[in-house]
Amino acid sequence: MSVITGIEGESMERNFAIDFVKFFAIAAVVVIHTFPSDDKLGFFLLDNFSRFAVPFFFAASGFLFGLKVIHHPKSTEYFKRYVTKLLKIYVSWLVFYILYDVVRISLSGGNVKHELSKFIDGLTALNLFYYGHGTSGYQLWFVISLAWSTAAVYLFFKLKKISLLFFLSLCLNIIGLFGQSYSLFFEITLSTRDALFIGLFYTTLGFSFASALPLIQSIRWEKQTYFLLLGFFFVLQAMEGYWLEKQLSAKHGEYFLSTIFLTVMLFLFIIHYPRLGKGLPITKIGSNALGIYAIHVLLIDIVDILFNSLGLAHLSHNLLWNIMDALLVFTLSYMTYRVLQYIKSRQPFLR
Repeated sequence: MSVITGIEGESMERNFAIDFVKFFAIAAVVVIHTFPSDDKLGFFLLDNFSRFAVPFFFAASGFLFGLKVIHHPKSTEYFKRYVTKLLKIYVSWLVFYILYDVVRISLSGGNVKHELSKFIDGLTALNLFYYGHGTSGYQLWFVISLAWSTAAVYLFFKLKKISLLFFLSLCLNIIGLFGQSYSLFFEITLSTRDALFIGLFYTTLGFSFASALPLIQSIRWEKQTYFLLLGFFFVLQAMEGYWLEKQLSAKHGEYFLSTIFLTVMLFLFIIHYPRLGKGLPITKIGSNALGIYAIHVLLIDIVDILFNSLGLAHLSHNLLWNIMDALLVFTLSYMTYRVLQYIKSRQPFLR
């Protein structure tokens, strides 16, 4: 079920470095969703550093998808299977979160009829099948955006116009900044956390790395150079996010200009060191990133309900507690997903 590597890696030589980096990326996603935005220290040190995660997931998916279809004699069949599996994963988790929300609202003790009606009104076709909005599973926007982005990339690949798509998607990505942190310069009112403004560019970027793989492999730097540049772009992203947040009370962004350069550096690194992380436990955990991603929002909600019921809600602004909360949610998400995978493996009709 781990689409980010699982679908793609059927017979190609495995790049362990992708799963290695994915461990840190999925940990970053959990940090983003567990730390309160008004925790200034945690927000600056962790949230802004963590914004590479989802762009990296898009790029990793585009890269591995590209490796499979660029020289594949039956690329259309693979594309159909890939997108079909993405949609199955999305719909499965979407139904799960809809049912979870209905149960939660029914047990809330408030005006259940009104709240259910409001909830149902939010389940529009546009929200469900494009933006991934409407349920408490807000993180699912990535899965549906990846499906749309992959479809666009494959279409332009078949038309032999990937270079054109790369340019267009880069322009859209930059325009999308003005719906987020860059709204302090000029604000657009569209939601830009979607396939068009985020997913398309980073998926195309990853696909382009696959297209240019021999050229990239021929260019080698010292390992220390990679580490220095990665450190520089991580700090630059954090500083950019923090500065934009402070300017005129701008919206906090999902991604930044510097995220592009950071993602490029990450891919240059993993392409040249594909065996990085081989045999490490964190690499195995990273290979389950999508499962952790899909379920961690549920675990955040459950942990919050538990600690609120114990009268510990005041700890939400304690940095140590926030770190422990993130670790707890991450661990429970991984364990829960592995249990679900075990149950699935024992039931043939669920495979």
